Amino acid sequence: MSDSVYRRVLSFTNARLWKLVHIDVLLMASLLLLIVGGLFVLYSASGQNVAMVERQVFRLAIGLLVCLALAQLPPKYMKRASPSLFIFITVLLIGVLLFGVGAKGAQRWLALPGGLRFQPSEIMKIVMPMMIAWYFSDRQLPPNIKQILSVLGLIVVPVLMIAKQPDLGTSLLVAVSGIFVLFLAGLGWRYILGAAAMAPVAGYALWQFMHDYQRQRVLTFLNPESDPLGSGWNIIQSKTAIGSGGVYGKGFLEGTQAQLDFLPESHTDFIIAVLAEEFGMLGCGVLILAYLLVIARGLYIAANAEDNYARLLAGSLTLTFFVYMFVNIGMVSGILPVVGVPLPLVSYGGTSIITIMATFGILMSIQTHKRAR
Repeated sequence: MSDSVYRRVLSFTNARLWKLVHIDVLLMASLLLLIVGGLFVLYSASGQNVAMVERQVFRLAIGLLVCLALAQLPPKYMKRASPSLFIFITVLLIGVLLFGVGAKGAQRWLALPGGLRFQPSEIMKIVMPMMIAWYFSDRQLPPNIKQILSVLGLIVVPVLMIAKQPDLGTSLLVAVSGIFVLFLAGLGWRYILGAAAMAPVAGYALWQFMHDYQRQRVLTFLNPESDPLGSGWNIIQSKTAIGSGGVYGKGFLEGTQAQLDFLPESHTDFIIAVLAEEFGMLGCGVLILAYLLVIARGLYIAANAEDNYARLLAGSLTLTFFVYMFVNIGMVSGILPVVGVPLPLVSYGGTSIITIMATFGILMSIQTHKRAR
């Protein structure tokens, strides 16, 4: 057997193997690139805290197992389960409001045996687009006004409950995940322009609904120098770290803002500032490229999905992941208010990591369970 024939046979065998275990190689390779790079940055951002990195590895391992498990589940079963999951998580959100566990002034968790905590709002980031995609899956598209109002009702109820916890960042991401499905279903431009015209009224209503600390975040975003030693400290130090990194950065473990504890939350919300200081614009460029590879693959999977449910779900999950990344980078660089959204797969976290990996398990399922054409 010639070398060229052997390579073709080997390539075919590998492709069959990956499809058999329902792993999308390009998507998984991009995710692993993000994960490995993120662990190096976390080691520096945590002050060389090996225990914290080990906990992150453990959570990532659980996330990968969840990803692989969901990849084995055909989308048709996800479709059937969508309404039940939506009702179940909504009930859990009610439970959070009634007897949830509080921390740092927020009541967002349910207590589990063994001292563990569970945050239902994180799961709603996935369940919301599943529910809206299920709603549209067997209906004629584009949606009419009655369908649009019905979907908005499904979105508003859990979003308000999450905002009540309070968790403005997660509530906005849940709302976005549902609205993306509505947009991908073919929402007419007259509705989009009408919503844009109502944005000032919605912004005023949101301002009235905000807690004092949330309003302060918006005011700090507009003028962080008004309170440089108080509410403006985080964003000022973050921009200082980003700017001081220059093109090539100061070097691994050589950043002063994080290593000398000038930068608060350096291992969670503001971790990209550590990356920018130590690896500069080039390091940030590599990170963003890795994110774009993941997003591009997700959009490809959505575009080639077999049915409306899979297409709408895959598209919404991918675009929500993009918003996740964009909001974090935007708030750390000062172009968006701080809303407490971590950098996906890089920031130190728990439930959010597992949720994100579950997202990509669903995408792999949609891609690898397609029938042969």
